[in-house]
Parts: sequence; C-alpha cells; structure tokens
Amino acid sequence: MPRAEFVPLDSYREVPIDEMRAAASSFLETMRRRRTVRDFSDRPVPRDVIEHCLLAAGTAPNGANRQPWRFVVVGDPEIKAKIRSEAEVEEQAFYNGKAPQEWLDALEHLGTDEHKPFLERAPWLIVIFGESYELLDDGTKAKNYYVSESVGIATGMLITALHHAGLATLTHTPSPMKFLNGLLGRPDNERPFLILVVGYPEEDATVPDISKKPIDDIAVFIE
Repeated sequence: MPRAEFVPLDSYREVPIDEMRAAASSFLETMRRRRTVRDFSDRPVPRDVIEHCLLAAGTAPNGANRQPWRFVVVGDPEIKAKIRSEAEVEEQAFYNGKAPQEWLDALEHLGTDEHKPFLERAPWLIVIFGESYELLDDGTKAKNYYVSESVGIATGMLITALHHAGLATLTHTPSPMKFLNGLLGRPDNERPFLILVVGYPEEDATVPDISKKPIDDIAVFIE
C-alpha cells in the first residue's frame, strides 16, 4: 500500500479555556440525560437523520484506517419481526439455563427478560458488524486490525450522535448473533457486534432509578 499523503491539519479549532470548560460541562449535562430505553414509540424517524449519525460514527479512529465497521439499517417491519423472533429464541435459552446464575442475579434489578418487543416497535434497528478482513477485487483477503476496538469506538460515537440528535437507543446483544448474517445477507467476514435499537421513547416510558459512578471511582490522575 502506498504511503499516505500528509496535508496540514486545518480542521482543528482551539478555543479559550473558559469556553472549553463551558463546552465540556454542557456536553456532560447532555450525556447525563442519555438513558437506555426499552419502551419505544413507533413514531417514524427520518432516514437522513440516521444517515448523518452514521457518518458521524464513521469518523471514529480505527486501526490502520481500515474502517472495519458495517452498519445494516433495518426499517422493514417483516425483517424486524424476523430479527425479534430469532433473538427471542436465543434470549429464551439465555434466561432458562444458558446463563450462569451470577449473571442472572446481576441483571435481576433491571427487570429484563427474554421478551424483546422493542425489536419490532422501534422504527429503526442498526445492526453493527465488525469486518475481520476485506475481500479485495482479486479475491485475496486483507486483514483488518483492532476490529473490536475500532467498532466499539464507532458504536459509542453513534450512540452519542443519536442522543445528540434527540433520539433514544438501546444496545441489544443476543448470544449467539450469527443468525443476523443469514437474515441480513451479510458475508462470513462480517461478525455481528450488536443491535442498536433507535427511535423515540414512549410518552410513558420508564427507566431504572440508577446512578453512575463518580469521577474518583472511574478515573486515576497521575500528575
């Protein structure tokens, strides 16, 4: 692969410290309003909003700039119903013997179970895949690097972009997820990472009364 051409960094915009502090504080308050939602409305969400959020996710840093993510955006009701059906088969097995009791005990306070109606009700499901290698035009394989890390960063940015746009999300990871390749016609070099449920919350939606860890519990400063 030829060496990349380097150009001046003209996109960075430095701001005064006071403005930086204000921006960081404001963004924190925005993200504190983000909650994982399980009660979704079926109100439609414009496709172009989803596209812009996906393009924002596509700016994520990644290994060797291979951009090993694939976002399959599902709005078709029949496909969503099939995804729900297959996912609930896996969830039934999870909650009825497959999952260790320790894991079930950890989930108990959240009230989750094998029923996943949001997979049909929400207007969009974004099924995120990680591409382990790229198939080149000559049939050879080009390995991708740091796939899980890269896709994880892009997914976080996607969730943030969707929340910033005024939408609610839910991350769903039925296990195993290989059925998604068949349902969505994805090749073997793509591995399902998670299903991101996207839409508006129901007007009467509820969320668990939980808190996030304070700074001293999540960060260590060495100065």
